[in-house]
Amino acid sequence: MSLAVVEAVRSIPGYQDINLRVKWPNDIYYSDLMKLGGVLVNSTLIGDTFYILIGCGFNVTNSNPTICVNDLVTEYNKEHGAQLEPLRADCLIARTVTVMENLISTFQDQGPNGVLPLYYRYWAHSAQQVRLGSAEGPKVWIVGLDDSGFLQVHQEDGRVVTVHPDGNSFDMLRNLIIPKQQ
Repeated sequence: MSLAVVEAVRSIPGYQDINLRVKWPNDIYYSDLMKLGGVLVNSTLIGDTFYILIGCGFNVTNSNPTICVNDLVTEYNKEHGAQLEPLRADCLIARTVTVMENLISTFQDQGPNGVLPLYYRYWAHSAQQVRLGSAEGPKVWIVGLDDSGFLQVHQEDGRVVTVHPDGNSFDMLRNLIIPKQQ
């Protein structure tokens, strides 16, 4: 869903360089600096039917308390002498739903490899170096996602291991993957 939001903005002609990114596992970021939105997913299996409830919020027009998509558009216009129009929330929601439908269709037809190239184009983590556990913990490099969507990191000893979001938190500002506090 976060990929759908980012693609909904960046696929508009002229808006492809607006620096919206996907932060694993479920956030929408300005570059790797500031959160603009997030996604919560709940799933249930009843009989042989799998139900998914997706909640998504992203800041389109409200500059407070942090930043919004239209602030990024304004910043882009100033830096590049462009005249991109501010985005309307209703239009961006409609585009996001359409993109999400297309991503689901692609995933159903091609599996994860059908959507991962787009995901990796927009994600904020390529070759990012982080530490596990604490500022003194082992250094690792983020290398991608496994077949279940979990973060994979390359350790100094050459091994690639998976980091699960249900047991860890990713603090981008401190470049740490740390165990969640109970």
